[in-house]
Amino acid sequence: MVIWSYSWKEQDVLAERNDRNGTSQEEQSKRQQRAERILDAAAELILRWGYRKTTIDDIARRAGVAKGTIYLHWKTREELFAALIKREKVELAEDIKQRIIVDPEGATLRGILKHSALALMKRPLMKAVLLRDLEVLGKLAHREQSSAAYAERLTGFKTYLELLREQDLVRTDLSLRAQVYMLSAIFAGFFLVAPLMPDELTLSDEELAELLAETGSRHFYPPKSPLRICGAAVAPEAPR
Repeated sequence: MVIWSYSWKEQDVLAERNDRNGTSQEEQSKRQQRAERILDAAAELILRWGYRKTTIDDIARRAGVAKGTIYLHWKTREELFAALIKREKVELAEDIKQRIIVDPEGATLRGILKHSALALMKRPLMKAVLLRDLEVLGKLAHREQSSAAYAERLTGFKTYLELLREQDLVRTDLSLRAQVYMLSAIFAGFFLVAPLMPDELTLSDEELAELLAETGSRHFYPPKSPLRICGAAVAPEAPR
């Protein structure tokens, strides 16, 4: 949903394993670059052909490596695509974070919604995850849309919303559970409707993000408070 929180430990684990094996920094770097190239190829092909039609042979050919090389990084095709989705989550979360930091109003609820939407629009694979696009993701969609996976993605947002509620920066006459449900529905709804709109009613990415943020925030601020609130209490000062 809105804040994609994820803890990625793979690089730390790999570095520790390499230290034990006496692998040099240069070799580690080459291995990481090769893994990134393979994941880039997998991302390109899954968006073009879909998960079901994308094979290890296709990915190896596109990445310019031998098929066996891929299995040095991941034991199965499923593990490779799981690593791809994991990388996308990490990069999306970092993109949202950077957008928020440079925006003085980025830590407001409105800012969070806007920047989350804009970042997601730049990542078609994560849009496919949000929309449960079976054509792109195939059986990966079922795993990514499980209750456990969705709860994981909501963790950061729930924590943020709890902090706003504690400081009376959002209305508290609704339960936290109801508010999370509402925002999830609003956020996903905007992305579901967008491709269905006729050309004359299509919005730009910026317009869609602004409207989504406006719609979401209107339902959360206390009735007598302004729609735009200061996020200084919950965010670091933006760079000057």
